[in-house]
Amino acid sequence: MTNRAFRFGVVGSADRGAEEWKRTVRRAAGLGYSTVLMPDGLQLLSPFPTLAVAAMAADIRVGTFVAAAPLRPPRSAAWDAHTLSVLTDGRFDFGIGTGRPQAEQQVNEVGLPWGSAKERRDQVRETLDQLAKLDGDQHTPIMLASGGPRSLALAAARADIVSLAKPATAPREEMLQLTHELRELAGERADQIELAMNLFAAGTTELPAWSKKATGLDPADLEKSDSLMLLRGTPQEMADELQRRRDEFGASYITINTDYLDELAPVVEMLNGK
Repeated sequence: MTNRAFRFGVVGSADRGAEEWKRTVRRAAGLGYSTVLMPDGLQLLSPFPTLAVAAMAADIRVGTFVAAAPLRPPRSAAWDAHTLSVLTDGRFDFGIGTGRPQAEQQVNEVGLPWGSAKERRDQVRETLDQLAKLDGDQHTPIMLASGGPRSLALAAARADIVSLAKPATAPREEMLQLTHELRELAGERADQIELAMNLFAAGTTELPAWSKKATGLDPADLEKSDSLMLLRGTPQEMADELQRRRDEFGASYITINTDYLDELAPVVEMLNGK
């Protein structure tokens, strides 16, 4: 995993309307980002049609980051994913996970059961099985968000891309141990897996207000921590740090919120494809 070239993605949503969304997508493509990703949740627009608009706006990959398995029956989620993969000529990455704890209320709103952790993992597995049947000879790349040992084992067996799902203040030693466990579980597949690392912030811009809700920490406390979700400094300092992280953890696919699209752009120019 440490030998992979860097690539970069942006995570955002179309909450400001279609035209602003398309402008963001085009800007991301122009700056060298390889993907535009969208979270999943009833407070947002549906990710699948929104990403279809993104794929039409620019020649860029799109993906869910990540779809909450309990929000949709497996066959329905696979149907949406396969459809988007076909209509984008294979430019869709299907990110899926068991759902953040905050998603339980939303799942209840749509009349579906939240289920136990095992049941939600089984939903992820069944969704992937259904997608494979629909895809046939075509393969939709799979991103799995994984943190616990059982979800990590599923990712090791099925994912093309793995995003390690841990709290913002998880120590580096814990993240390093997770990457070691992933490699061991993946065995011969280890070199086929791309490791993703999502950033809350890059450069020198202050943390956004939503960071407290997302992390449970005040922005000042998060800044004081040695969080891997922050990337601070000059473009050269940030590039050097990402290279250290790739050497240490194997993370080569770096994603950032659209608020920091321009802050990270010089680093994208320096490292993309290297």
